[in-house]
Amino acid sequence: MAGPLHGIRVVEFAGLGPGPFCAMLLADLGAEVLRLVRPGTPVDPKDITTRSRAQVEVDLRSAEGQAAALGLIDKADLLVEGFRPGVMERLGLGPEACLARNPRLVYGRMTGWGQHGPLAKAAGHDINYIAISGALHAIGRADQAPVPPLNYVGDFGGGGMLLAVGLLAALHEAGRSGQGQVIDAAMTDGTALLSAFMYGFKAKGQWSNQRGENMLDGGAHFYDTYACADGKYVAVGAIEPQFYAELRERCGIQDPLFDGQMDAARWPLLKLRLADIFRTRTRDEWCALLEGTDACFAPVLDWDEAPQHAHNRARGTFTEVAGVVQPAPAPRFSRSTPTAPAAPQARTLADALAAWGARP
Repeated sequence: MAGPLHGIRVVEFAGLGPGPFCAMLLADLGAEVLRLVRPGTPVDPKDITTRSRAQVEVDLRSAEGQAAALGLIDKADLLVEGFRPGVMERLGLGPEACLARNPRLVYGRMTGWGQHGPLAKAAGHDINYIAISGALHAIGRADQAPVPPLNYVGDFGGGGMLLAVGLLAALHEAGRSGQGQVIDAAMTDGTALLSAFMYGFKAKGQWSNQRGENMLDGGAHFYDTYACADGKYVAVGAIEPQFYAELRERCGIQDPLFDGQMDAARWPLLKLRLADIFRTRTRDEWCALLEGTDACFAPVLDWDEAPQHAHNRARGTFTEVAGVVQPAPAPRFSRSTPTAPAAPQARTLADALAAWGARP
């Protein structure tokens, strides 16, 4: 593939969630990624996070498989693994062994709790990792239990995407120093980092620990979702005074109670009144009135609707690969544009070793 990472080689040890997502990002940007999977693992073009790379079956429990993996690692620039701490070491594929053979290697480790700490060896999932960062507590409606935000925050934002940043930063440094290093990417750390903005609000006394009572968590009437006459939803985010004024003008809101936009004591009542207003028209009718204006408005689209939205179609935000509709690579590059993503392909271990000039 073309792209800004063209010529970079990556060995990915197959896992679930954030590791494959990180490897997908690298492949999207033009890196050549070899995905090492257990024998008998089928290629699945519907697993979008495995796109744009070759899949190679390797038995890492055998001496032959370990030797083959090390041969490929010798030729790699980056490595991505997401096993529990100690697993790669027991396979003879830990950072010490790999960096001894390939001193320029950047060795990326993706875990929930990190490589050290009291919880490092415990099992867990996204919901657990974002719980101890403070993020999960803040997500949800007032007087209700916290709501899991799918697994965007821990697995993909604070996990896979942050690992990609770390890998690329270390790759850049290795170009100057000639030395690789180990990247310890913990979803607990990454989720805490994603929460920097909110911790700043908290420090300034502008955010409380009460869910659903703050400006950006659904507490404010001007930053929330509302049901329409047809049961579909719209999203409103008119924070700035001029945008709030436009929302009121276009919706015909003359009630003087709405003048106190930032009076949090009024928010519960104003939410009820704004909800009544949005129930008077269908989502399409509200789109015709508000979409594309400075009222900070958008329809809430489902997985089938989003790829068909005019803005997403104009930008090519979604693409289709092997009959599977999926998000297109991002961000955009003005010059080193990556080629379109491709479905994952099976490759024999012998072919992979030959292509990389590697020897087990």
